[in-house]
Amino acid sequence: MDIDITDTAHAVEATAVMKLLPARPQVLALGEPTHGEDTLLELRNALFRQLVEQEGYRTIAIESDCVKGLIVDDYVTSGIGSLDDVMERGFSHTWFNTSAPNRELVRWMRAYNDARPASEQVHFAGIDGPLEMTEAASPRQALTALHDYLASRVDTDLLPCTADTLDRLLGPDDRWTDPAAMTEPDRSVGQSAEAKELRLYADDLGALLDEHTPHLMAVSSPQDHERARLYARTAMGLLRYHYWMADTSPSRMTRLVGLRDSMMADNLLAIAQRAPALVHAHNGHLQREKSTMRMSGRPLRWWSAGALAGAHLGERYAFLATALGTIRHQGVDTPPPDTVEGLLYALPEDRCLVDAPRLATVLGDSRPAPRVSPYFGYAPLDPAHLAGNDGIVFVKDVPQS
Repeated sequence: MDIDITDTAHAVEATAVMKLLPARPQVLALGEPTHGEDTLLELRNALFRQLVEQEGYRTIAIESDCVKGLIVDDYVTSGIGSLDDVMERGFSHTWFNTSAPNRELVRWMRAYNDARPASEQVHFAGIDGPLEMTEAASPRQALTALHDYLASRVDTDLLPCTADTLDRLLGPDDRWTDPAAMTEPDRSVGQSAEAKELRLYADDLGALLDEHTPHLMAVSSPQDHERARLYARTAMGLLRYHYWMADTSPSRMTRLVGLRDSMMADNLLAIAQRAPALVHAHNGHLQREKSTMRMSGRPLRWWSAGALAGAHLGERYAFLATALGTIRHQGVDTPPPDTVEGLLYALPEDRCLVDAPRLATVLGDSRPAPRVSPYFGYAPLDPAHLAGNDGIVFVKDVPQS
């Protein structure tokens, strides 16, 4: 494919990113095509630091447990805990809490916030639900935290249940976290009588939180009220997720992956209400189009968190996809020249920021071929989605971490 695209490429810098966009977006999302590669996380750190310092972004959010993320936020804003403890308890997914670049990000955020007033501090957030690939957490933590918040601030008679009732219905947490339930629906407790009753109580507690918003905002700190809302949406999201884990219909997995991204989108929108936010997650979660994957031989299609949040935010949501040339230690070698990655690989820079809409215009009807990945953990760019990206961050070669 003999097309000159050199004028679409720029340095990976905050100023270049802002020049691609009509205005500073409230949510600026940076995707990655694979997890666990330090090179990509180090690039994220460098770019996000610039965007915080030069463009006033005040939240950094990543694809990690939204409830555990509160531990990290307490550390970076108030110095609560130690860095070692925060890295151990503040992240979901093993490739996050063992990551040296994630540790460096948290260390830098704490140093940046030190001695700054609260209004100028940068916050940390997780956008994912309390979910792992093979299990979902018990709703206990979110439900009981929400109940405790309301019980200390509204008349007891208004509460739909007692804390003891919640404890009895929840039972042992290992009933909820059985990893076998992901592939064996009958092992899930999500459609038990207790789970259905809990779902009603979670809905009533969330409604009570909404009904008393003026009073609760008057008697709570903004942080406490915001966290109560996080607990409310997390409790409902987990109970919905567990319900569908117990389902046996053909749509089961589509509902599960869709619910996960819906929870991510709700967290993104809540974060966006607070302050301009930077977000890092897989391209598939942040893109504006439907996400796709195959699981157990079945194709799945669902709306991504980026598509859902972007539908609400419009131009206040921007998405930079990350693409790469090689991950040789995972068997991903030089990309074919007729793919998007192959075209970008021919550029002289080792890493660059590409104007994606401009690139789509230059290519015109010469649509590149889809790249085929030999490694299940890496998802190449979809050429059909090229114009839906505000930019592409391209990294030519990813060495082994």
